[in-house]
Amino acid sequence: YRRVIDLHIIDRIGRIPLRRLRPDHLERLYADLLDHGRADGTGGLHNKTVVEIHMILRRALDDAVRRGLLVANPAQVAHAPKRRPLSSTTSRIWNARQLQTFLASTRDHRYHAALWVTANTGMRRGEILGLRWGDVDFDPGRLSVTRSLVSVGYELHETRGKSRTARRNINLDPTTVEVLRAWQQQRRAEDPEFDTDDLDAHVFSRPDGTPTHPHLLSDAFKKLVRRSALPSIRFHDLRHTHATLLPQAGVATKVV
Repeated sequence: YRRVIDLHIIDRIGRIPLRRLRPDHLERLYADLLDHGRADGTGGLHNKTVVEIHMILRRALDDAVRRGLLVANPAQVAHAPKRRPLSSTTSRIWNARQLQTFLASTRDHRYHAALWVTANTGMRRGEILGLRWGDVDFDPGRLSVTRSLVSVGYELHETRGKSRTARRNINLDPTTVEVLRAWQQQRRAEDPEFDTDDLDAHVFSRPDGTPTHPHLLSDAFKKLVRRSALPSIRFHDLRHTHATLLPQAGVATKVV
């Protein structure tokens, strides 16, 4: 939200006094974004992005109405673009063989353990990077998801998770436990100051022990997918892949 506001809203309508803001200001904003909204000057933004910008403005201006700064919310009247159906029929998940092929191709990469745990638990990117060694219980094979590491204006912030149900326990299969144990040994080898008893240390940290920025993990994933020649998916689609493969493996829907 912060990035969207800085990139697309402030420069275009930020100087209009709040009480003078009208629906036609917003409609011209949306039209301009659809035609010329890309920061690199190569064209307009996708309908979905402009709809999200409209929702951000509508929510902010609702707050202004509640605070008595506006009599009515102009975003409630302004016509926003409608979401267009996705034109691509390309699958956004991998099947079991494709996932297996990808994980095998990343075996020697530093992020292999993070990608493996993501694919075998369905955790979100921020949850993976917010994981601390105190959240991992090797003996019963379980980890606790209690926080998330997110980027706001490229600065890292820790949150309590996307929702109340995001805080949960996940059972780990034996292979994933072994992958985590091997990763712990790798961390000990690459960082002389790494302490296995430091339960507050981030599991998937950088070599110097500092947290891994979410953008770094996503960028590395994109490069690995391109090298693999597999169908292109986003990092978050590993979560969708996991949720699709679980019922195929006979896991009960309620558990999924």
